[in-house]
Amino acid sequence: MDGLLEVDVLIYPDEVRLARPEDIREWELEPASQLSLPTLRLFMALYPYNPAAMSLNRETAAEELPFVPGQIIKVFGDKDSDGFYHGESGGLWGDVPSNMVAEVPVEDEDLKELLMQQGFLLVDHTGASFTPEDLSETSSVPDDVVVRRMVAIFEYNPWESSPNLDSGAELGFRSGDIIYVFGDMDQDGFYYGDLHGQRGLVPSNFLQPLPWN
Repeated sequence: MDGLLEVDVLIYPDEVRLARPEDIREWELEPASQLSLPTLRLFMALYPYNPAAMSLNRETAAEELPFVPGQIIKVFGDKDSDGFYHGESGGLWGDVPSNMVAEVPVEDEDLKELLMQQGFLLVDHTGASFTPEDLSETSSVPDDVVVRRMVAIFEYNPWESSPNLDSGAELGFRSGDIIYVFGDMDQDGFYYGDLHGQRGLVPSNFLQPLPWN
């Protein structure tokens, strides 16, 4: 439209002023690395969620992501004021209720890629049963005991987090530690494992099976 002039302005809390040529040059030279991009984080579904049947807001249920326990969900950014993340899983995008998921604090990029490709956190239940007394600190592993290679997906401090009174029998570990477990988990959900030569009980829900190299 004739007679209109387009200008750039800067808006501050206490003033509004026209942009100067040096302001515009500074914007043009700002590197792309300084742009704010959402951070990718991995979460695991703790409970089944069917938005059509469970959503508290039926009008937005179609915008929410359905999932099942153990499903890996890629989350971008922080949760909103309603307590929802925005995420993707299995090619579907949607809002994710924060009280139904838990973050998997994985820093290793190879492990993160493995979890995203797998899509689920599963526990392997095959192998021979035995008790910790069958393996002393210096004993070898019996031939009939299946050894599995697993990675810790959460940090675990038995002195702070253990549900057992005898937490001294458990191993502490950090996210990303490789732990070798022997046989099946016990009735309390613990494996007997080895970490850097130290052996003890490890909670199965803190581990993820890894293939042998």
